[in-house]
Amino acid sequence: MRWTLKPKPDSHKVKDLADQLKVDALIATLLVQRGIETFEQARQFFRPSLNDLHNPYLMKDMDKAVSRIENAILNGENILVFGDYDVDGTTAVSLVSSYLKSYYPNVATYIPDRYDEGYGISYKGIDFADDNGISLIIALDCGIKSIEHIAYANERNIDFIICDHHRPGNELPKAVAILDPKREDCSYPYDELCGCGIGFKLIQALAENRNQTIDDLLIYLDLVATAIAADIVPITGENRVLAKFGLEVINKNPRPGIKALVQNVKKKILTITDVVFIIAPRINAAGRIKHGNDAVALLTEYDLDQAEQFASEIEQHNSDRKDLDKQITTEALDQIEINQETEKFTTVVYDKNWHKGVIGIVASRLIETYYRPTIVFTKSGDKLAASARSVKDFDIYNALEAVAEHLEQFGGHMYAAGMTLKEENYQNFKDAFEKVVSETIPTDLLTPEILIDAEINFTDINDKLVRLLNQFEPFGPQNMTPVFMTKNIVDTGYGKTLGQEDEHLKLFVKQNNSEGFGAIGFGLGSKLQITKNHQPIAICYCIDENEFNGTVSLQLRLKDIKPS
Repeated sequence: MRWTLKPKPDSHKVKDLADQLKVDALIATLLVQRGIETFEQARQFFRPSLNDLHNPYLMKDMDKAVSRIENAILNGENILVFGDYDVDGTTAVSLVSSYLKSYYPNVATYIPDRYDEGYGISYKGIDFADDNGISLIIALDCGIKSIEHIAYANERNIDFIICDHHRPGNELPKAVAILDPKREDCSYPYDELCGCGIGFKLIQALAENRNQTIDDLLIYLDLVATAIAADIVPITGENRVLAKFGLEVINKNPRPGIKALVQNVKKKILTITDVVFIIAPRINAAGRIKHGNDAVALLTEYDLDQAEQFASEIEQHNSDRKDLDKQITTEALDQIEINQETEKFTTVVYDKNWHKGVIGIVASRLIETYYRPTIVFTKSGDKLAASARSVKDFDIYNALEAVAEHLEQFGGHMYAAGMTLKEENYQNFKDAFEKVVSETIPTDLLTPEILIDAEINFTDINDKLVRLLNQFEPFGPQNMTPVFMTKNIVDTGYGKTLGQEDEHLKLFVKQNNSEGFGAIGFGLGSKLQITKNHQPIAICYCIDENEFNGTVSLQLRLKDIKPS
């Protein structure tokens, strides 16, 4: 692991902020590192308010979108809410459809089949609309590159409103309205919303026409927070506001579908991390193993008994998904060994029998072993389909653009993408991708990095520090859980390994004569030896509160250890 200590911010800025907030220099340093330099910025950070949300009409084409929907309602038209099959898409469809259905009945939903139709707007979906007398489709979390599909719909007198957050191409589809803050001609103040976030801005604008306030829309924020967590978007600006209030809904008054998913979780208060690892994978499993419609059915069900039945079925999908991704990951690692590709700059693997629903997860798993840009292909109809994942600070989307001549289509963003190609082009693509990555990736990006916020001593750790750190939540990209480094630490002799394969490490550590702390290092079991015999070590870690038998104590969650 590469340890990188963040540069110390300007000392004058730190002192000024510390004085204004009446906090110590460490807290002020953490804030300035996050771009928070004034009292007002700190207020918005520590006390997010629904009043901080921007006017939805600042988004390009919002007026056109609202006008077209209102006309559809006035004329009694049938509306189809269409979305991608992942968490962001299914939550967005659930949000917009349930809001519209609260006052207008002629609303249907459509999630494309991952295997039959693939990602994004599909001809089959448009044909479904045509066959059912639907004249308006609201597309969520997809559509920004669907130029030919929108033209096909226009020929059938079906209008499209696109709500997307992916990068547009050089040409925009001929839709009635395109809501995407990443449009170059859109001056909306915040461009990091997820697809469900764009959907929320749409219902926020529609709500104004019904004399509703933001308070009337709070019940939808559990969906938005789930999408924000699952889509790994920055927890800044509007996302921070939506995530905070969405988490409150999840913890206090979630919709029956989410309540059914978490009712067996022992934790009293769920965090964004819990949403990422508990709620999101289960919603995703529906589209991966069976169909995304199952997720929408769960998230729009208002009867708890029925929601529990749906959740039970989705739990089984999630269990099947775990078995599949474990099996395929093993097969992919074997393939890398057999092909003697352990030393390459990229991982590109393919098997026609791999389950398309889990190849994105497998790509992430492979990065845990071979830390480099990774693409996993499988057979999909008469083509190959793939999911790509990148390593920190390397833009895999740009790399794919550079070799686009070998692809049929692709889309995504810096860290994740999907694509299709003809089978005969697979090896040429694989060679070209390896070449472009090897020529453009800085070699240090091929080693996992731990970004450390500050070096501290154990004497700096106290209840007040932890209380303030807890107010930094919700954590996520651009506001990650603070990581600290402390040197000259010794284990008091109680160090041991845990887990079926001794893969985890448990220590009790002290610095000089300071108070000692329990420490847990997941996946660090192999490092037990360097803690023996009171050898001094350096550790990097996060500070957690550990509750056991009703007693709360501070615990260090180790990220790595080294000889000091």
